Amino acid sequence: MGKLYSTLILLSIIWGTSFLFIKILLEDMGPAAVVFGRCIFGFVTLAILALIKHEKIAFKELPWKKLFLVGFLNNALPWLFISTSEMKISSSLASILNATTPIWTLIIGSVFFASALKRNQWIGIAFGFVGIFIISDIKPGELLSGNLSGVLLILGGAICYGAGAHLTKRYLLHLSTLHISLFTLFVASIISFVMMMVMTPVSIYAFKEISVILPLIGLGSLGSGLAYLLYYFLVKKGSPEFASLVTYLAPASAIIWGAFILEEEIHVSMILGLLIIFAGIYIASLKRKKAENKAAA
Repeated sequence: MGKLYSTLILLSIIWGTSFLFIKILLEDMGPAAVVFGRCIFGFVTLAILALIKHEKIAFKELPWKKLFLVGFLNNALPWLFISTSEMKISSSLASILNATTPIWTLIIGSVFFASALKRNQWIGIAFGFVGIFIISDIKPGELLSGNLSGVLLILGGAICYGAGAHLTKRYLLHLSTLHISLFTLFVASIISFVMMMVMTPVSIYAFKEISVILPLIGLGSLGSGLAYLLYYFLVKKGSPEFASLVTYLAPASAIIWGAFILEEEIHVSMILGLLIIFAGIYIASLKRKKAENKAAA
């Protein structure tokens, strides 16, 4: 259990920078180009890792239809929604709305995958959401004052994440974490390249700029390549619901990044919010912990 929690925290630290990198990249390229850059940099990073490890891959035996579906729903489509939304709303608001992912994961699991919802899971989700609002200092009424299309786009991305996590758990468990990450990013690279050439083909010239390459290394190689190894590990060894809880910690880690890199202040409300978020994660995972202890007995 400790390994799952440490992986969850590490992933949140990495993903805490993603919204910042997206905002920076949108200054030089369109949303579809940001998605393609994120996918291809992540894929190349994992491909190099696979070569170093001398991975044996039976390409003909891979479930390509399932990989295509997961790559579309868990990478290409939500990243397009998120990138587009950040042209309309702030990156902080985007990260906060993205924290609804666990809620959508639970709902999708209940409606489409026959997952039974427990009271402690809903309580944990509620705790986490309260913590997010305390940290951000955003009042509920302020959500309606932003761009409605931006809000709907980021919520659409959160719904995609929830669906993608359940599909991974159901159809791709027989694959290694590296193979899931590698080939979902591969198909997402193809999909996002087509989207870029249809939507903003001129964006391809932005990839020759050093100001674009460096953020893409952070967003793609680290935030997509390495991060998705950690994410699919959480889905396989934990559950889709547990993995989705990383979206609670990502805004918190973004604040910490801002404090250390941009010398932004850390307020008491941030510390309080973090404690409430950690409490929510613990409460929501009580079911898993009890099950694991019983199995070990």
